[in-house]
Amino acid sequence: MVEHKSQPISLGRGFWIVTAILSLAAIASIIYWIYAPIESWVPAIILTAHQVDVFFRFLAAAGTALYIFVCGYILYFAIEFRARKDEPDAIGVQIHDNHKLEFWWTLIPTIFIVVIAAVSVYIWGQIILPSNNQAGGLVVEAIGHQFDFTFRYPEINGEVSGELHLPINVPVTLNLTSSDVIHSFWIPAMRLKQDTIPGMVTEIRLTPYVKGRFPIICAQFCGPLHSKMNALTSQAGPGSGQGQWVVVEDQAKYDAWYRNMQIKNAHESNALPSTTGTIALTGGDVAAGKALFSQKCSACHALGPFDQRIVGPGLKNVLHDPAHPNLVNGDPATPGNVAKILQQGYTGSMGTMPNSTTNGLSDKDIANLVAFLNSSK
Repeated sequence: MVEHKSQPISLGRGFWIVTAILSLAAIASIIYWIYAPIESWVPAIILTAHQVDVFFRFLAAAGTALYIFVCGYILYFAIEFRARKDEPDAIGVQIHDNHKLEFWWTLIPTIFIVVIAAVSVYIWGQIILPSNNQAGGLVVEAIGHQFDFTFRYPEINGEVSGELHLPINVPVTLNLTSSDVIHSFWIPAMRLKQDTIPGMVTEIRLTPYVKGRFPIICAQFCGPLHSKMNALTSQAGPGSGQGQWVVVEDQAKYDAWYRNMQIKNAHESNALPSTTGTIALTGGDVAAGKALFSQKCSACHALGPFDQRIVGPGLKNVLHDPAHPNLVNGDPATPGNVAKILQQGYTGSMGTMPNSTTNGLSDKDIANLVAFLNSSK
């Protein structure tokens, strides 16, 4: 009986030479991504942007090295084990049921994916979860439109367009929503991107520490003039009125801009009611009030239970909630008292509710909002 010995696996005459060449190329690519001047291509103006860049370097280095090995070996094996005329029935290297190889090519990718997942969750938590240094910061609402973003600040009448002004080293909470379709609010210099969705409020937290002008981009196709919302497509550049920009400046310049915007937008208050007097609530339109709530209120108030707080309390069932018979100012929850807060504003432990002039609400708007809140049980 003849004993057949298994033949050793041959990977070809040049396998180890090719492996050495690919290893050198992979090491060179890793070194490149470690030292690549990413922040000279796109500046980083918040702390978490650096964390995102480190993670990007890791992914780019690992992905490039893997790509080099995969493509290199495919090319090498295609040449080394190509079909030859003198060996028409020859087959390539057979590694089926090689348990050691199967173990390692399962374990290594699994570890890689777990590491990526853990680091991703950690960085995302740093970006999205509130921290102690966010207390007492600035809250701004960003609203997506076809085809621009507008911004609402406390105590500035109406909406600000064109530029988002932020003071340096001040924590900022951006509450994002949309008046029409889904947009995507993206500030590359902050490595932050978040969708703006009609009827929903999403949030971005940031603390800018580098002064300058940086583009804002809509990263979601939102209609035929979508590119108009991309500051980088504006040939005229910053200050041209085209595109959207975030301006980070020192506190004194921000305060001066803020005062100028208050004065500039003050003329709009001529068409609005004074913050005193009684408002007639009869004839309020529920549908119009619902639309106004999404546009004017949803950045700070959820349409949910009283305890479902964004900035202020949830307002669903606010006029019919036995657990909360009084409003935040202590007055009974009646249509007239709700209208009073909408008209005159209120400052308390939850923050400041702007008055009707600041919010751009007419008497009719207030009547519509009260009608809607009275119907939301």
